[in-house]
Amino acid sequence: MTKTSGGPLTGLRVVALEHAVAAPLCSRHLADLGADVVKVENPAGGDLARGYDSVVKGQSAYFVWANRGKRSVALDLKTDDGRAVLAELLGRADVFVHNLGPGAVDRMGFGAEVVARRWPRLISCAISGYGADGPYRDHKAFDLLIQGEAGLLSVTGTPDQPAKVGISVADMCAGVYAMSAILAAVLEREHTGRGRTIDISMLDCLAEWMMAPAYHQLYGGRQPSREGARHNMMVPYGVYRVGDHGHVNFAVQTSAQWRALCDRVLNMPGLADHPDFRTNELRVRNRDRLESLIEREFASSAGVSDIVGRLVDAGIPTGTVNDLAGLLDHPQLGSRWFDVDSPGGPIRALRPPFDRGGAPAGSRGVPGLGEHTAEVLAEIRDEHHR
Repeated sequence: MTKTSGGPLTGLRVVALEHAVAAPLCSRHLADLGADVVKVENPAGGDLARGYDSVVKGQSAYFVWANRGKRSVALDLKTDDGRAVLAELLGRADVFVHNLGPGAVDRMGFGAEVVARRWPRLISCAISGYGADGPYRDHKAFDLLIQGEAGLLSVTGTPDQPAKVGISVADMCAGVYAMSAILAAVLEREHTGRGRTIDISMLDCLAEWMMAPAYHQLYGGRQPSREGARHNMMVPYGVYRVGDHGHVNFAVQTSAQWRALCDRVLNMPGLADHPDFRTNELRVRNRDRLESLIEREFASSAGVSDIVGRLVDAGIPTGTVNDLAGLLDHPQLGSRWFDVDSPGGPIRALRPPFDRGGAPAGSRGVPGLGEHTAEVLAEIRDEHHR
């Protein structure tokens, strides 16, 4: 692997046999860091995420977000010729990442054992719903299903109604864990000279994120309740009504913040040491009474700006409950936007969270289906002739 000023992963070759969100997000972040990501797609429609909608200048929002910086190669992997080209690509690659349905890659002849035997330096990362082993290994999975299996729906929503998280959180956490594991394997290979087989399960990843509430069940005998826009393990923490004026969003995590809220926001200095509220555990246990008391005090105020002012003066963390228009115009994100090309024209994009030095190294744009097929095949021919 070689490195240049283009990014820390410049010179790293990645072949991505992917669709939807989990693997595309993983490989997009590798491209953001400078890797050359070749996205292999079916000529008949490509990545299924291309068809989710057409809201971004005729393109899918999920697709343009998760696939910038890559090169698209259209191959029919049902044919011998298509599989031969994929083998050529893998023979020249450092990383192979894929998230097709259970058993699909094995049926093509590119399963983990075959890849490890043919290309021992190749890092092969499979992302699936449930992993390569266990009774669920052959089950198909999508984000909502994993949110249900992992218990996320049981702690999200209101007491009367569970709710799906509004983004594909199971896919996204699997993609980020996959990227982390791949980067570790790249570093390991620098010392051992050998690749590694990585198995990433969406359920494993989301279950890891669920362990704080799971410990309440395991050791406390009951799981945290669904509390809507309020924290189910910390009180007061969330969105609270200010009479008929609107809402405030604030968070109390420490004893000092709790005392400051009582003394300087609620004007109830004795409340901090009340035997039902003096610790967070007690406040969670008696949340209905406490939160009703807080909202009664807020209702007697001059309005949202008055309460926000009190919170800020008291050093209580507070923030705005933005809609998406508010996010797009957020003053803190103003310098984070840049433009990328796409088949439909330039689109706005956010720089990745881990790169604060300008546009990502792999900012070549969003690829059209098969846009780079001829280019990549020519590179294969050129390398044969060297």
